[in-house]
Amino acid sequence: MVKRQYAYLFMVIPALVLFFTFHTYPALQGIFYSFTDYKGYGTWDFVGFKNYLNVFLDTRALSAYGFTFQFAIVATILVNIISLFIAIGLNSNIKFRKTLRAVYFLPYILSVLIVGYIFKFIFTHIIPGIGQALNIEFLSTNILGNPDLAWVAIVILAVWQSVAFNTLLYLAGLSTIDQEVYEAADIDGAGAWAKFWRITFPLVAPFFTINMVVAMKNFLMAFDQIVALTGGGPGQATESISLLIYRGGFQGGEFAYQSANAVIYFIVIVVISIIQLRVLERREVK
Repeated sequence: MVKRQYAYLFMVIPALVLFFTFHTYPALQGIFYSFTDYKGYGTWDFVGFKNYLNVFLDTRALSAYGFTFQFAIVATILVNIISLFIAIGLNSNIKFRKTLRAVYFLPYILSVLIVGYIFKFIFTHIIPGIGQALNIEFLSTNILGNPDLAWVAIVILAVWQSVAFNTLLYLAGLSTIDQEVYEAADIDGAGAWAKFWRITFPLVAPFFTINMVVAMKNFLMAFDQIVALTGGGPGQATESISLLIYRGGFQGGEFAYQSANAVIYFIVIVVISIIQLRVLERREVK
């Protein structure tokens, strides 16, 4: 018994050490420096909660929060609607079902940066070219250069790539539904929409909750898509919180200030995730 416990400890401790070294320790270090005026180099002094208070007075940070929430909410809703209906289609008895599942999963295994640069070329050259050829005015310009529309391009890219993972989770949920339930609904004369709204959606509700929470968390932390597509521009119109923290902390000599911003943002994400879980779990079938 004692030897077995040593074996378990031998397996667990290395992972624990690595996790603490590369995750927990840097996080604790960032929290510590958030109470200082550390620039990322040189000496530092304690400044208390000054950095935290300054975040709420920083118009650039508040603008980044506004853009990030707008982008995350729209992308989360679109991803879950599209991936749920794709999953229902791929779960039905259609030809080439397995092939189509593999095709729909391909975007998820591609590098975000590579996909981002491809989409940037499409938005910059191909779509304006088509718009000019067909004399369609709203397609004739590059929306990446429009401060009011650039975020739409980021949503399109993020949704296109994220749908694959969410579809996979919904497929797992749909596979748990007993087909006899649908057969009973057919006998009762239920239509397609009634079967979806009264059977399918309530029974995949736990997966809907997981997808909503995971998608929202991932989109709130969006970084690669924005770097590849707009770099935060035009101006600072599409600068997310993650991008602002990276630029200010590692390029702008604001390590302590952006560490405070990161701590605040971490708390915001945790609170949003808890609220999502509490609200969505209430409507799940028990």
